[in-house]
Amino acid sequence: MDRWAHPAVLLVATDLSDLDRLMPFALKQAGESGARLILLHVLAAGAAVAMDAVGMPYYDPSGALEFAARELEPWCEIARRQELVCNAVVREGTAAHEIREVARQFHADRVLLGTRSRSKLGKLLLGSVAEQVLRSVNLPVITVGPEAHLPVDSDSSERVVLHATTLRETSRPSAALACRVAASLKARLVLLHILPPIDEMERQGLPTGLDSAAMHELQLLSAATRTGCCLTVEPRVVHGNPSIEILAESVEQKASLIVLGAMDHTTFDNLTHDRTIYKVLAHARCPVLTLREPLGLAAEAEADRLAVRD
Repeated sequence: MDRWAHPAVLLVATDLSDLDRLMPFALKQAGESGARLILLHVLAAGAAVAMDAVGMPYYDPSGALEFAARELEPWCEIARRQELVCNAVVREGTAAHEIREVARQFHADRVLLGTRSRSKLGKLLLGSVAEQVLRSVNLPVITVGPEAHLPVDSDSSERVVLHATTLRETSRPSAALACRVAASLKARLVLLHILPPIDEMERQGLPTGLDSAAMHELQLLSAATRTGCCLTVEPRVVHGNPSIEILAESVEQKASLIVLGAMDHTTFDNLTHDRTIYKVLAHARCPVLTLREPLGLAAEAEADRLAVRD
C-alpha cells in the first residue's frame, strides 16, 4: 500500500498519439514521489508492415521499433532534465499482455494510460486496451481521459482527492489507498457515496441524505480512514445517477484525482454495462485511479493455483 501511494516505478503505456496528454501527468506524479518512469509502446501485429519502392508490403520490425523509440526519447530527455530516471521500452505483441509483463519485469507500482471518449459511431468508448488492463492488472491503474487537464496550482490552493465508494467491505482497501495518496499530496479527502434518487427512497420509506444509513456508514469509514492517515476527511452523500454525480462532484471540488471504489470482474461487468465506469473514465477532468477488489484477486490466485496443480 505504501509503494502504491508513493510509487517507486511508474509505467506509462502509450500508443504514441497520446504522449502530449499523458506525459504532463506522468512527470508530475513521478516528480512528487521521485519515481522511475518506464515509457512503454507496444507494436500491434501488422504494425511493422512497410511498403517497398514498387508498393509491395514487407515486414520491417526494426524500422517500426526505431520509429517508436525516436518518438519516446524526447520525453525521456525532458524527464532527465527534471532529474528523473526514465527509460523507453518498445515491445511487439498484444498491448494488454505486454503491459502486464513489463509491469512485472520492472516491478511497477502504478500504471498510467489514456482513454478515448467516443467512437466514430458516437458511442462511449473506453478503449479495448484500457479495459483489458483494468480487468487484469493487480496494481493501481490511473487513466487520463481526453478532457483531463492539469490544475493551475498556487500556494493557496487546496488539493482534493475524491473517492467514490460503494461502502462494501471489499472496497475498504481502495479507501485506504485514497487516504494514503491524499496524505502524500497533502490533500483533503472527500469520501463520496451515491444514493438512489430521493423520490425512490421516499417511496420505500427509507431515510435520505444526512439521515440515511449510508451516511452513518460513511461517517464510520471517515473516522477509521482519518485515524489511519491523520488528514482532513469529508463524508458526502448525494442522490442521483452515479456517473453524473461523481463527475459533477469532481468538478465542484476541483479534484486533482478521482479514486473509484475497487472492482472485481463481476462488478466491473455490471458497472460497464450501465456505463458508469465508461462515463467517469471518459469524461473526468482529472486522472482516475482504479484498483481491483480483493475478491477478484483471491479468485484469480485460486485459479492460478489450480492451474499449476493440474
